[in-house]
Amino acid sequence: MNQVSFSGGSTGPASGMPYPPSSGRGATLKRIPPWLWVLIGVLAAVACIFFLLVVLLVIPTLGNTKKKANEISAIRSLHAITQAQFEYESTYAATGFACDLKALGGESRSGVPTPTAAQLLDNDLASSGYKSGYNFKIASCEKVTVNGTDRITGYQLTAVPAAPGKTGNRGFCTDEAGQIKFDPAGGVNCTQMLGQ
Repeated sequence: MNQVSFSGGSTGPASGMPYPPSSGRGATLKRIPPWLWVLIGVLAAVACIFFLLVVLLVIPTLGNTKKKANEISAIRSLHAITQAQFEYESTYAATGFACDLKALGGESRSGVPTPTAAQLLDNDLASSGYKSGYNFKIASCEKVTVNGTDRITGYQLTAVPAAPGKTGNRGFCTDEAGQIKFDPAGGVNCTQMLGQ
């Protein structure tokens, strides 16, 4: 097929339509006016400020969410430790309650349960006394001596944030009665009932 040529351009190979005349590489691009560059800059600055505001609002919310989750985990751990204490006291009646978290833990592969490793509580929590930003401790044990053997009849169990205000806000306390109270300051001066 013969290609027809028009003045000011040549024909396209397939369509037979003429190409537009060219007068240089940048001739078809329009120059961007300065006011448009200013507008783009302003919009970019507004977008950056908006992003920073969102970040500033979201980060504290995430921190509060993490602290709340840690507090919920601490309360659950207190319930688990209290349940383990009841089982311990029932199993080892002559000993009473455990006065050390480690006595409630232990590995099943190490043999049968004993009063010093009762295998009633997750061993990671029992051995370290730490979980989800909180430190746990059994203290203030009360005992009676029966036939030359000390029997623990009471204790205080505490859970305090490892970094108050960062890993948790409140400190928690309970005892052999199993009633959980809290200290809003993150310590062990637990005077407020949980749930009030």
